[in-house]
Amino acid sequence: MGPSCLGRMKARPFLAVLLSLALGLLGLGGGAWWLVLNRSPLQLSHRPLVVPLAARFVPRQAPLSLFLLTDGEEPLGYARAVVAPRQRRVAAEAVAQLRDGGFAAAGLDYPSELASWLGPEIGFALIGSNQGEGDAAGWLLSLRSRDGEGARRFLQRFWQSRSLAGTDLQISRYRGMGLISGRGALVGAKTTPIATALIDDDLVLIASGRGVLEQALDVSQIDALNLASSAAFRRGVADLGRGMALLVARPPALTPWLGIPKDLGSEAGITGLIASLRPDGASLAVELAVARAANTPAPLAGADPAADLPSDPAAEGASDPGAELLAHLRGEASSLALLNDPRQLLDLLQPLWDRSLGAASGPLPGLVMAADSGPLLWAEGRDGWLLGTAAGEPTPDDLEPDLAAHELIAAPLTLADGRPSTVWTHLAAPAPGRRGAGDGRQLQAELVGVRAVDADLAWWAHGLDRLQQQAESRRQPRARLKQLQAIDRPAAARLAVDGPQARRMLQQWSGWRLLSGLAGAPLADAVQGLSLALAPGADGLQLTARLDLG
Repeated sequence: MGPSCLGRMKARPFLAVLLSLALGLLGLGGGAWWLVLNRSPLQLSHRPLVVPLAARFVPRQAPLSLFLLTDGEEPLGYARAVVAPRQRRVAAEAVAQLRDGGFAAAGLDYPSELASWLGPEIGFALIGSNQGEGDAAGWLLSLRSRDGEGARRFLQRFWQSRSLAGTDLQISRYRGMGLISGRGALVGAKTTPIATALIDDDLVLIASGRGVLEQALDVSQIDALNLASSAAFRRGVADLGRGMALLVARPPALTPWLGIPKDLGSEAGITGLIASLRPDGASLAVELAVARAANTPAPLAGADPAADLPSDPAAEGASDPGAELLAHLRGEASSLALLNDPRQLLDLLQPLWDRSLGAASGPLPGLVMAADSGPLLWAEGRDGWLLGTAAGEPTPDDLEPDLAAHELIAAPLTLADGRPSTVWTHLAAPAPGRRGAGDGRQLQAELVGVRAVDADLAWWAHGLDRLQQQAESRRQPRARLKQLQAIDRPAAARLAVDGPQARRMLQQWSGWRLLSGLAGAPLADAVQGLSLALAPGADGLQLTARLDLG
């Protein structure tokens, strides 16, 4: 055997060792990277929804249930990870204030009582009384421990501190579980009944009285009564897919807790809803499924429910009924809406329209929406509103009877670029104290709308300036179009608004004011935009919302 053969034989084991070391280091590096990714706060945006353990103790008829599938620290880490470095402290403090305020409303101090042991599941439910369905007699708070001893230590300290404060304790057993109850005070709260139970050493139940806690334990033993065993609830969790929070609400909670106007809820025939909350970059995404009464007329009946499924981005432009309107839209816009079936949507949201846009924009937009089968584009900016429709639906002749009923007078007008148009005016007396060139009581013609046709599209505007902007401007409202694209629901009715208008909308919502109260500070300052999409679902409606935060 020559020297070269001996050299090759010695080299082979050496190369095998090097290869083994390389593969080992690659495996260790991949494993470390996998651990980093799984423990990264950014995983909060990809967390799959599961049926919470605490849902087993919530009656199906509970007016409101909220489950957070995270602990008290992950949202802070996520906020720090997605904002600019100079904003990290402010973002984390805002989230911490909201977290601490929520627990303080239940009489608990997060830093001293919960931070050391609280695990990734927090639940809150309003529990109805046994006498009347939907009658909220109390509340139930569920806290899951990240280790076997944390929950037990918390209960010991919880009752020890309240016993020293003068709370009379009663220890009993119910359905084989130990209950501690008393009439005392939570931290910073007035004297009130309170009861607790420890389930399987890792779930703490705190209720506003022993009766509420016993009701929760009762339903946990009967699948037909608890939320976790509800087929509709489990199907809703599976359909929503991802999220860090789950919300379930029934009609008694829609107005007082969620701020949905009573007339809007009754018009829509809402019988309940389930929603998920998911962080997505610097935005919060909400997916909401609304169940409606069987005899309620289905809105958006012309849309295809299958369109709710994720679409192929390559075919998105072709599948979007309003793609042509969006492509030809010009000028600035603080709000932008694309409605596939405006007639049915207006019927559904008539109370909301009358309360907000309808009162400020005059009768013409509402009449156009009521006569148009879609698609219809709505834009609003400094120069007023703009509508885009197909050239032949509706026509001015279609609207003539309704326009006459509103005392609107039509007249032809040739625009500066030579295009024919139609304008509508309304005769009105001048305001008291004002005088014209002649008689102070002379009627004045007020312009309320104008319409012009461009190819196969018709543009309706608040005034001539807005119509001229649509005809001559080369700029598109890119920020609003980007919001509509981000919500990715081409077959749905969609709305996008800028930061100032989104803040005004949120500040009028009682649910937002409740959150701001819990945080102890205004939350609207961080809002940079809001987009919504409404589409038909299997049993009612599906709403998608994105709240863009700075």
